[in-house]
Amino acid sequence: MNIDFDKCGGLVPAIIQDADTRQVLMLGYMNREAYEKTVAEGIVTFYSRTRQCLWTKGETSGHFLHVVSIKNDCDNDTLLLRVHPDGPVCHTGTDTCWGEKNESLEQCSEVQSPLLFLSDLQNFIEQRHREMPEGSYTTSLFRDGLNRMAQKVGEEALELVIEACNGTDERMIYEGSDMLYHLIVLLASKGLRIEQMAAELQERHQPGWKKH
Repeated sequence: MNIDFDKCGGLVPAIIQDADTRQVLMLGYMNREAYEKTVAEGIVTFYSRTRQCLWTKGETSGHFLHVVSIKNDCDNDTLLLRVHPDGPVCHTGTDTCWGEKNESLEQCSEVQSPLLFLSDLQNFIEQRHREMPEGSYTTSLFRDGLNRMAQKVGEEALELVIEACNGTDERMIYEGSDMLYHLIVLLASKGLRIEQMAAELQERHQPGWKKH
């Protein structure tokens, strides 16, 4: 990831967002060392401008921020970190540094919408693509190449059809989930996102839409 630490004197803003509820929890700053420590450990570490040193969020309170994904903005000078917090984020004891409750905007609950999880799943798959860890099934798919990934989507689609015609609802959901996972892997390999498919369906729902 190309991050422009030099633009603002060695620091970049790091926006912290709950990966499940999508609530913005806090804003901190990172230098290169803090960023690299965050990536290596999977726990958010900031650079304290007042103490002029690294500090891992939660090292005193125990309310660590577990990294789900990290994104750079279009100018390469601001980070968006989606996390799973261990507890309240603010030092005052509130869920966020703005005094808001950390609840889903859609459901006002702490349960993540399964549809929102698809975006997080692709973030995870893309991370696998970048890091290619040994022993990962997703890594093996990327290494097998585009043709094999496309073939797996077809194989899982066939399994879905079989279960739909002659199986149970439970097995149909199971095989459909396999197909969707392999489809997202295929999309990631092409630099595409599952949200683009959702946007295409959304466009088709508009009055006056015509098939290409």
